[in-house]
Amino acid sequence: MTIRSLIAAGLACSVAVAPLSAFASDNKIALVPGGPHPYFAPWEQAAADAAKDFGIAAVEYKVPSEWKLEAQTELLESLAAQGTNGFGVFPGDAVGVNAILSEMKSNGIPSVALGGCAQDPTDVGLCLATDVSQSAYLGTKALIEAMGGKGTIVHLAGLLVDPNTTLRVKAVEKAVGETNGAVTLLQTVGDTDSQEQGDQKINALLAAQKDKINGLIATGYISSVVAATALKNLGDKKIKLVGIDDDKIILDGIRDGFVAGTMAQNPYGQAYIGAYVLDQMAAGCSVKADAPWIATPQTAHFVDSGTLLISEKNVDSYKDDLKALTKKLQGSFKDTYLSCK
Repeated sequence: MTIRSLIAAGLACSVAVAPLSAFASDNKIALVPGGPHPYFAPWEQAAADAAKDFGIAAVEYKVPSEWKLEAQTELLESLAAQGTNGFGVFPGDAVGVNAILSEMKSNGIPSVALGGCAQDPTDVGLCLATDVSQSAYLGTKALIEAMGGKGTIVHLAGLLVDPNTTLRVKAVEKAVGETNGAVTLLQTVGDTDSQEQGDQKINALLAAQKDKINGLIATGYISSVVAATALKNLGDKKIKLVGIDDDKIILDGIRDGFVAGTMAQNPYGQAYIGAYVLDQMAAGCSVKADAPWIATPQTAHFVDSGTLLISEKNVDSYKDDLKALTKKLQGSFKDTYLSCK
């Protein structure tokens, strides 16, 4: 049976058994990351909140069994066969994901990229994510400031399969380059954004070279947690660390002085707004060609979901800033980026 026939059968079944309800729409939206990762944990609550706030019949958070494109593709196909008619996806592979999402579009099922972008040319409607280049750049600038403007740093980079990693590497190099030699990038350590490899690589780095390092810029969630934990275990406040995301260990590290700061992303907002946008697209809205899109190396249809530096100054109040940012972006999204009949 083809995907087209599976989807048709699933839609027929969903229509046949769907009860009458007070929902504003009968759309069934799914939010599907590239694989298991703590970054996506807020998507589950965002899915539930979006369904309630926007009157969507169903918004589901579904995670592939492993971080492989094949696993994500199989899950998307299964969900489509069960009647899902809108997908918010973090690409398991920036290029490889396009095949299945193009097939979905040919069957009338829209998709948007959330948290990470698909590579153009793509049938994904838009990408709502952190401007990872800007985030990594600002994080590195904050690290350099915390170091007094000079010294050596190491970049603890994320998974090499993550389409955002290359963008972050270039952004860190840019910020270092702007110091005209006052700061040296000692090395970039990749694939630190998984627990086993992160523990091994980061602790080995510190054991061998901690006396040569003045700063660490960590651009992966787990990388940041492992680095914060390692510095606390060493009792070392000489090495400055700027990480990413707002895990409790990192926030406690800021309060205790072992972490200089961390770049907050907005995964909740990505999923919450993404579900709203997909509900609109499934109802017939399309993306505007002349919207104020940001052009990135991956896509011409990028929307920044927002970022900010968490430091000792705002460690207890930053969530209010993110909520305000999400509310503002959602409130203007339809008029700004969508064309609806």
